Amino acid sequence: MVLPLKTILYALRQGFPPKSKFATNQIPDLTGRIFVVTGGNVGIGRETIKALLEHNAKVYMASRSQEKAEAAIKELKEQTGKEALFLQLDLGCLASVRRAAEEYLRYTTHVIASPCIKAIMHHSKEKELHVLINNAGVMWCPVDLLTEDGYDLQFGTNVIGHFYFTKLLIPALTAGAESSADHRARVLTVSSTASYQYTLNWDSLKDDAVRRKVGTMMLYAQSKFANVVVAREFAKRYADKGIFSASLNPGHIRSELNRYVSAIWRKLAYYLTLHPTPLGALTSLWAATMPEPLDHNGEFFIPWARFGVPRTEAYDDEIGERLWNWLEEQVKDK
Repeated sequence: MVLPLKTILYALRQGFPPKSKFATNQIPDLTGRIFVVTGGNVGIGRETIKALLEHNAKVYMASRSQEKAEAAIKELKEQTGKEALFLQLDLGCLASVRRAAEEYLRYTTHVIASPCIKAIMHHSKEKELHVLINNAGVMWCPVDLLTEDGYDLQFGTNVIGHFYFTKLLIPALTAGAESSADHRARVLTVSSTASYQYTLNWDSLKDDAVRRKVGTMMLYAQSKFANVVVAREFAKRYADKGIFSASLNPGHIRSELNRYVSAIWRKLAYYLTLHPTPLGALTSLWAATMPEPLDHNGEFFIPWARFGVPRTEAYDDEIGERLWNWLEEQVKDK
């Protein structure tokens, strides 16, 4: 489908946004609020966690590599005086996603015995989650790469893994909404300008000739479009439980996400089109901490910290229903 020129120009302008009216010093005190940020040991996720720690949030850094996460946690503690917590999560492995959610919600048993009472007490690691930021992702990786479950690596990591993780954390998010002053828990999913480039090719999600013909760039765009669709579906399905869900374009940012881009193009983009990494965290932080976004459940935010609109198909209920049902089928019995 050919995009209207107006939509193309709208997407391109997001690469050169006006000066932000939001700054991290506007974030309120976050004492008592619990956040989970996926992929938080580098790039935008790391900058997001840094700002949250500076405002007294309790933050879990959900990352695949414990070594890299612990190094980032140590650096962040030196910079902020606050310590993030590590949660091991490999979004490219559904078994790992389940283990991460179970670890977050893990129940431990303590037996209390005395001459007059014997009781078994159950305690969870965390009962609540106030904000989940689905930030991790892979971009333009070699088309040969698949997840451990056999899905396209970009779709499996960016979409299926985050969908499953969010679903498993719904009990904690519901409890977080109940304990929040505004009676809302938030789920933010980081998408991209690439979400305007493609919709969904249902035959390309596992490895076959169709997927390879689509190519790595459009497979990435497909995953980022799906992020927008899934975020809207969560908003529709869980609003009555106090869960707010939205997606966002963080902007064109210097980050580890560009590691598969050729060195020449990476250098050109670095100087000509990419913005400093801290700017990439602004829209996530605004959506995660400020009151204004809560009136825009299911919508799409653009840099820096502004309300925007995705491509039209992202709001197609038929596409949303089909994708949701497909995702449910993929994670069933995992």
